[in-house]
Amino acid sequence: MAWAFAGASTIGGQYMIDAVRAQTEGRVDWVVSGNADHAAGYAGRYGIANWTTALEDALADDAVTSVYISSTNEKHFGQAMAAIAAGKHVLCEKPLAMTAEEASAMVVAARDRGVILAVNHHLRSAGSHRAIRALIASGRLGRILSLRVFHAVHLPEHLRGWRLDDASAGGGVIADLTVHNADTVRYLVGEDPVSVVAETASTGMGKGVEDSAMSVWTMPSGIMVFSHESFTHPHSASGIEVHGTEGSVIARGVMAQDPVGEIELVTSAGRETVPFDKSGLYEAVVRDFELAAATGAEPAASGADGLKSLQVAIAVREAARTDRRLAVTYGEVQ
Repeated sequence: MAWAFAGASTIGGQYMIDAVRAQTEGRVDWVVSGNADHAAGYAGRYGIANWTTALEDALADDAVTSVYISSTNEKHFGQAMAAIAAGKHVLCEKPLAMTAEEASAMVVAARDRGVILAVNHHLRSAGSHRAIRALIASGRLGRILSLRVFHAVHLPEHLRGWRLDDASAGGGVIADLTVHNADTVRYLVGEDPVSVVAETASTGMGKGVEDSAMSVWTMPSGIMVFSHESFTHPHSASGIEVHGTEGSVIARGVMAQDPVGEIELVTSAGRETVPFDKSGLYEAVVRDFELAAATGAEPAASGADGLKSLQVAIAVREAARTDRRLAVTYGEVQ
């Protein structure tokens, strides 16, 4: 599979180029950036044959089968729609788009064009998360009562900029991390939140956007969910807790880009360490995506999954803005 990268991004360089090249005959043929010097330097640094400032150049290459989008958030919709119209499969960074209406249009366009639209919710592909999901499904925890997802971290210097000061580009911790937590919860318990209450704050780094958020979600089954995201916590640790009538899972350090962390199962019998697959997350994302493109199977996180995680994040933001409980509006993709 030959890829074009729309966005000469950090995540592309750190993870996605290697993830593509780890697949059989996988290659990155193009990189696209609005800055010509950045595009040229990126292509040279990572051994990419072609660079351009115009996405249409890459889309015109018949050898390109797939487009990975990791540009700033406000560009996702236009770039994805152009790639879909050109008949390319699309793997898009989260959030899928700036609005639910845009995301829904992307899902419809991909379906109608017969191409795969997937979202890089990489945590679904973590061995740790898959192990937690398997424990829940096995019944060892009994009836699930609550989840706590804590994703309060310290945003590294090289990832700041627009994430902290540009709402028009999709900045803020909700667009960056709440969507991950929403997808994580949906993946683990197989339910969509029905209502949320929330608070947001700018606690030292955000300039015109929120850098911290806390929210409580109600699930259809009655499961209670607490979600905490922040860019401003230098000494915290990420993790997931799942509590049921027969046991609890305590997972530390697993809200990460690498296969790290530890999982403990606590029951009346005592505590036990839960082993999990420590293969690369992004290699698994790309492998599932390429399988979907080849066979029509579902990718790890589909466009519809990306739409729903965005809709939860939008509800969290609006609940914080209005200081009231809000129903999560999903609607139907036509």
